[in-house]
Amino acid sequence: MSKEEIEFIGKQVKDMYGTYIGKVIGTITDIDGSVQTVGVDCGSEGLKQIAFEQLVIQGQYVIFIPRWRLDAQRLLREKGLTMRRIRALMDIVSENDDMKDDAELIHEKYKMKLLTLDETERQIKEKLEKRLGELDGQLKSIRMLRFDAKLQNKSNEISDAKYDLVKTHTVEIIEHIEHEKAEITSIQRRINDLSVESGERIESPKQDVHSAAISYLGKVESPSPSQPKTPAPADIGVGTSIPTAPATKPVAIGVDGDEAPQDSDWLKRISSS
Repeated sequence: MSKEEIEFIGKQVKDMYGTYIGKVIGTITDIDGSVQTVGVDCGSEGLKQIAFEQLVIQGQYVIFIPRWRLDAQRLLREKGLTMRRIRALMDIVSENDDMKDDAELIHEKYKMKLLTLDETERQIKEKLEKRLGELDGQLKSIRMLRFDAKLQNKSNEISDAKYDLVKTHTVEIIEHIEHEKAEITSIQRRINDLSVESGERIESPKQDVHSAAISYLGKVESPSPSQPKTPAPADIGVGTSIPTAPATKPVAIGVDGDEAPQDSDWLKRISSS
């Protein structure tokens, strides 16, 4: 077990949106000493075993990364790379027709990869929709609590100071939820964009690869001037401290285009907590 892996024992755990989860109290290791899961004391919810890859050290806290985020990140990376390779394959065939037979074999390989990723994509979409439903339920409950506090304040059951305290805490929780919802929506958009690009399938496996380029990528003779953008490199694993330099701002995985800071600047929220 590395020094960094040992250091997070005893640290408090928060999710990427600033919500407190619990405290790291130990680990479960494999026979080679590598950490498999991390035990987090979650109070009344008991001890939870969290996969080691879902945790990363950030200052005095350990940050929990949701499983849906890791899965969506992996899908976007794999599907984006597959589409870029198909595009490159079409370009090679258009430049050298003698390589058509060899390209057909490779093209079939990547076509099957896309079909496999389609099933993975369906499962991830279901997870994202389920999570959005859970967040909407939490928002409804929090707003009901805040409204009831306002009612109690108006009926002189609680003071203005107590009501302001309730409002402050509920606003903070709502902000966390809205940040997560915004990121999920952005990820869904990225996944849908890739689905549109790879949506048209080749019906015949023996179809000419040069012709297949039209269904996948448009006419090869006049390629699109813009290449598909790769997902923001948001890979963060356990045992790797996140840079905290002011010039480096994290980017959520659903960001379109080049890396740019997003409203869900979770490192800033963690640091200010």
